[in-house]
Amino acid sequence: MREVVVVLDSIRSALNVGAIFRTADGAGVKKLYLTGITPYPPHPKVLKTSLGANDYVEFEHNKDINEVIDNLKKEGYSIISLEEHKDAKDFFDVKLPDKCAFVFGNEITGVSNNVIEKSDMLLMLPMRGKKNSLNVATTIGIVLYNSIFSE
Repeated sequence: MREVVVVLDSIRSALNVGAIFRTADGAGVKKLYLTGITPYPPHPKVLKTSLGANDYVEFEHNKDINEVIDNLKKEGYSIISLEEHKDAKDFFDVKLPDKCAFVFGNEITGVSNNVIEKSDMLLMLPMRGKKNSLNVATTIGIVLYNSIFSE
């Protein structure tokens, strides 16, 4: 069974973070890392949308994403950033490793450049419409459920 952790790189919206907690719980994510400016419990809007999932998902807040990424690499995780980038491959066309640390970036600026440089893989979801991205919480749901339940 694939082991998955999620790293949130300065997500702005506490409501998105709460929704991500619920998705992480449903998908069985091992741990959620909330980095940079990402809101974290007991922020009231996180608690409002997590509906208690924050009590079941192991999480850690660390302002320094580089420290988190470096530690995850030492633990044997492949760092996989989801980002619209010239080198990004289609998420549905790759074979994922057994230990995945998925990084999702800020709603406006995306994954930090230094994290992109440290990533083992850059992936993106294909888009057919006019917009080039989905809401971060929606993207996380697609990525987690496809990576965990369709091994």
